[in-house]
Amino acid sequence: MEKITLAAKTRTPGKGTARAARREEEVPCVLYGHGFEPVIFQVTERDLLPLIYTDEFHRVQVKIGRKAHDCVLKTVDFHPVSDRPMHADFQVLTAGEAITLTVPIRYTGTSIGQRDGGRVQTFFHELEITCLPKDIPDHIEVDISQLQIGGTIHLSDVAAEGLNFGAAPDTLLYSVMAPRVEVEEEVAEGLVEGEEAGEGEEGEDETESED
Repeated sequence: MEKITLAAKTRTPGKGTARAARREEEVPCVLYGHGFEPVIFQVTERDLLPLIYTDEFHRVQVKIGRKAHDCVLKTVDFHPVSDRPMHADFQVLTAGEAITLTVPIRYTGTSIGQRDGGRVQTFFHELEITCLPKDIPDHIEVDISQLQIGGTIHLSDVAAEGLNFGAAPDTLLYSVMAPRVEVEEEVAEGLVEGEEAGEGEEGEDETESED
């Protein structure tokens, strides 16, 4: 897993200093952890963006002066209009202590069903996991290449040693459905059969009335 290093600056707590940091295009942050004294700091928005807009999960080394902290990015608050990051929380990693976080899913391959014209449906792009720091993956790989039309992948189909998932084993992650044309044809055939059956019943009623 790639580790990204952030050069950070200490920050005095308070709304005033947070606003001042944002005016300088820096993001107020806090680093916390179990039995760890929280550290208030700020980093440039430019340096933080690669941790936000990525399809990989990264470990982070926050360097503040001569100290370096091994951690992960936990949450980011965004401005409701500009969508710029307003605040970020980091959690320190402690060897042997489990951590809960969210990692992206990477679906690999092209399914047999899709090559046959099937429609794919992706239900989840990331998953919540709990694991030890040494087992943190940069993503969870799911091979879809063998799926045929009608095939599905549930969480129970994903092999991930050392990871405990937050969702239920029967959670549906991915499916390949029949082509839309086939579905429309089946619906049309059903309507035609229903109309024909209805016409037959009306004819019987007319015959009975003539007697």
